[in-house]
Amino acid sequence: MINYLKKLDVTMSNVYDILKKRGFVEQVTDEAAVANVLGSPVTCYAGFDPTAESLHVGHLLPIMALAQMQRAGHRPIVLVGGGTAMIGDPSGKNEMRKILTPEEIAENALKIKKQFLSYIDFSGDHAALLLNNTDWLTTVKYIDFLRDIGRHFSVNRMIAAESYRARLETGLNFIEFNYMLLQAYDFLHLFQAHNCVLQIGGNDQWGNIVAGIDLIRRVTAKSSFGLTFPLITTASGAKMGKT
Repeated sequence: MINYLKKLDVTMSNVYDILKKRGFVEQVTDEAAVANVLGSPVTCYAGFDPTAESLHVGHLLPIMALAQMQRAGHRPIVLVGGGTAMIGDPSGKNEMRKILTPEEIAENALKIKKQFLSYIDFSGDHAALLLNNTDWLTTVKYIDFLRDIGRHFSVNRMIAAESYRARLETGLNFIEFNYMLLQAYDFLHLFQAHNCVLQIGGNDQWGNIVAGIDLIRRVTAKSSFGLTFPLITTASGAKMGKT
């Protein structure tokens, strides 16, 4: 796959246009600003929670978008969500995800890391980063997190997000309610530690991505950006997932 990407006429200045023409772009926080910022080398990321032993076809668009970004001269970050997998993303689910043990999550993370090697180059020029949010989320102190991060979130805005609103009728567990805060904190951490200014993901992640952008603005008074892709769905229109 990496060899195939090298044949594409992808440059730093036209990567956004290529993604858009190929139908990758569903929503973008500020189209003109994103197209402009991609005219220079930037760091971008997509997250993948290791809640199963393998990636699936629903992950294809963000993986290929990261590959396109790398081909254009940008630096992608593949974020394995070992920490967020302990919570479970409620997006696209009508019931709470099965809670996995730390050992199961660690084993899944090792297996899916190997799969990225077929698509993303983690060595040489524009080398991608492969990170695991377990490294910083599991060291967070709860009271400090509530005081320093939680205070920036409005419950009213959170429950208005599609990922939460769709679950209110069937029941939203408190542990899942924290997921948006953790993903937003991931973006803030990557912004501060790696100058990551762009988060990409499936369209069901729009609310979480916007929450991260808002958190970065409130904490650092700086701008960041988000871009989502159409979801790959089944014949019935349901989101393509691990099941």
